[in-house]
Amino acid sequence: MNWSTLTRPEQIQEIIEESKQKPVIIFKHSTSCTISATAKGRLERQWDDANLENVTPYYLDLLSYRPVSNQVATTFGIEHESPQLLLIRDGKCLYDASHLGIRLDEVKKQIA
Repeated sequence: MNWSTLTRPEQIQEIIEESKQKPVIIFKHSTSCTISATAKGRLERQWDDANLENVTPYYLDLLSYRPVSNQVATTFGIEHESPQLLLIRDGKCLYDASHLGIRLDEVKKQIA
């Protein structure tokens, strides 16, 4: 799994544009939370077997970039949670899940 990092508010518009060509996920991670670390590790272990090579994964360290995380929540009309995974397609958030409810099989269903 090759994460692209989300560190600047301007990237949100770039992600919206990219999502019009192919699906994008944003994983909001708290580096101080063990549940977040567990969710991130599970995503990384399952990624290759999930056959999501057409999906770009973005990683957002929300402790370092909380204003960016807040902007993501505002832009896509979702409530901030951590950890949280959002699936963005055609400029809209089609799926969001948090904590151990984050499941790549659900992402696959949304993009099938």
